[in-house]
Amino acid sequence: MNKTYQIQTVQSEKEMADALSVRRAVFIVEQEVPEDLEIDEHDQVSSGTVHFVAYDGETPVGASRLRPYAPGVGKVERVAVNQSERGTGLGRMIMQAMEEIALKHNYDTLKLNAQTHAQRFYEKLGYEPHGDVFDEAGIEHIAMVKKLHKA
Repeated sequence: MNKTYQIQTVQSEKEMADALSVRRAVFIVEQEVPEDLEIDEHDQVSSGTVHFVAYDGETPVGASRLRPYAPGVGKVERVAVNQSERGTGLGRMIMQAMEEIALKHNYDTLKLNAQTHAQRFYEKLGYEPHGDVFDEAGIEHIAMVKKLHKA
């Protein structure tokens, strides 16, 4: 059964709180990332970062953010899907929504640091690994890059 999710950019304080609630559940509770590493200056409304939140009905179930990294390059961060929704395609839908917005922001490249267990997920979406595995918040990551193509 395919669920219908609503994925949108965060426009209000409530939506921001909803996005952070998903990130808190996934990163801070489940993966034990310290809160002061998880929530940072890019989570301020005025930071230029575009935040995304995914809903199943009224319930926030996914989140991510896209921020300026370099001219023409956006950085995908904090992609989180609640445990209950994994394997539904929601992660892929969130990434597609982010890529659409990235093109509107004139990014031609997206960069992300994937947790190594998620590397295959990103590879299937066209991201290529760059460099060596590194540790971030006690979790192994690999840098990945994708060139975007305007439709």
